[in-house]
Amino acid sequence: MDLPPTIPTSFVPNQGTAVSRVQEQKSTISGALSFIAYIIFVAVFAAAVGVFFYGQFLNNQKTAKNTELQNAEAKIDSATADSFIRLRDRIASSRTLLANHIAFSKFFSLLGSLMPTSVHFTQLHLSVNNDGTASVDGIGVAKNFNALAFTSTTFAKDGRIKDAIFSNIAVSPRDGSVSFSLSAKLDSKTITFSP
Repeated sequence: MDLPPTIPTSFVPNQGTAVSRVQEQKSTISGALSFIAYIIFVAVFAAAVGVFFYGQFLNNQKTAKNTELQNAEAKIDSATADSFIRLRDRIASSRTLLANHIAFSKFFSLLGSLMPTSVHFTQLHLSVNNDGTASVDGIGVAKNFNALAFTSTTFAKDGRIKDAIFSNIAVSPRDGSVSFSLSAKLDSKTITFSP
């Protein structure tokens, strides 16, 4: 018997198209998220593989450099190396000796440049104390008092001959020359050797 068309053949209600659209949107979003996750996974995997191979490359480089260094060390002659070490030690000792070497030639050059030709020393005593400071004591003659005053002023302005004290000043009645005694300290740079 035929059923009339007004009677439904199934008791399951028809959901319609709204439900199917929601399902399609959910499947599209989950598909996009899974695609992004796959891309991230592939990128991380590629980076891990790259780091692994780069580490292998660095290890190979290190091994090659170590081998090269060992070959270079094997080629070094120990006698030549010892002679270089002795030479280095000698140069260092020479520098130390020269740095502590006392040379009064600078002082004499300084004295010649600061003093006028009308002033000269008849006696000069240079000494170096235990603490490394140097002093000068001398007896001299100046042509006149103005020449001696000029010398004193020049020493004071220059500063390398320090605390210069002129004493025992006496004027000769015969020719007007002035005899004097000098006591002073010297700057350490004026007595140390420099090449």
